Amino acid sequence: MTYAEPPLREPDLPRTAKVRPTALRTGWTTGACATAATKAALTALVTGEPQRRVEIGLPAGRRVTFAVARCDLDPSRRAEAVVVKDAGDDPDVTHGAELTATVTWWDEPGLRLDGGPGVGTVTRPGLGLAVGGPAINETPRRMIGQAVAEVVDLGETGVRVVISVPRGEIMARKTTNRRLGILGGISILGTTGIVRPFSTASWRASVVQAVHVMAAQGERTVVLCTGGRTERAARALLPELPEVCFVEVGDFTGAAVTAAVGDGMTGVVFVGMAGKLAKLAAGILMTHYTRSKVDLSLLGAITAEVGGDPDLVAAVTAANTGRHAYELWAAAGLLGPAGDLLCRRVRQVLRRFAGHAVTVDVDVAMVDFAGARMVASSGRWAA
Repeated sequence: MTYAEPPLREPDLPRTAKVRPTALRTGWTTGACATAATKAALTALVTGEPQRRVEIGLPAGRRVTFAVARCDLDPSRRAEAVVVKDAGDDPDVTHGAELTATVTWWDEPGLRLDGGPGVGTVTRPGLGLAVGGPAINETPRRMIGQAVAEVVDLGETGVRVVISVPRGEIMARKTTNRRLGILGGISILGTTGIVRPFSTASWRASVVQAVHVMAAQGERTVVLCTGGRTERAARALLPELPEVCFVEVGDFTGAAVTAAVGDGMTGVVFVGMAGKLAKLAAGILMTHYTRSKVDLSLLGAITAEVGGDPDLVAAVTAANTGRHAYELWAAAGLLGPAGDLLCRRVRQVLRRFAGHAVTVDVDVAMVDFAGARMVASSGRWAA
């Protein structure tokens, strides 16, 4: 099959993201709020005193304090605490959600974490979570575990935590959860604990500004990362570059590349995960979820091109998410060749977007979903 270059598209911003007259305010993820509620409830259970404020650690090591909206206690048996989510200026349907943690003692040492009403249940593969379990992502799980361990010794004590969100099922109707197979409520999310308003005109402007600042310091290679995990991976790949060269682009890869070309950059490196790479390979340069979807037929065609059998091609084409396709490639032993080809396709798109007449080197790397290691590239690095 002959590869046809996709048309290049940079969709407009969502309508709600266009006008921001004041500086943007960061907020807290559902994962951070659930962690704070958990620690407040467990502390109340241990001390016998309802908690009004609670401090937790974020993944990067920063300590932050949350107000506790409600803390109810049945001494020695059960405690429940609520932290209300403040999403800052991000257009987030979970802003104002009451993240609720109900804590009881458990018969066996360790932490048992369950989802209650308003927290979605995972019904399909491809999300990095067990099918049938609660939609509580890996980082919030670690944060909750760390918060619990700050209060009790989990080697000797058993604790059960149930996270629930009143009206979470109603909130979920305004998300893509159902399409992803998360039913019955919202997801407990977050990789840093902090909500940064990526999906706004001001964030787009901040990406462009970051490239200009880098150029003003005489740097000529910009490294575009989609978030905190990909930036950590990018720094490991390019330890010789100063911090200013690494730009978190969020959804605004096209804006960053345009700025890089305008500032005379000679090198552009993009580091991302499978979903964003699939969108870019399809020629989509602004990847906000309301304006683009992963083209699974493209991933199916890549599967066929690297020698995947018809059953695998069909499975990838029908995958639930880009991550699901990634997992199918890995299970079939094709993650390396398929990932490399995907990275090369993204490299072609970015070079076209930069303009063929412009002398700029473009490299692309795909990292795993923990941001721990590179699994594929367009050729500069060997996985």
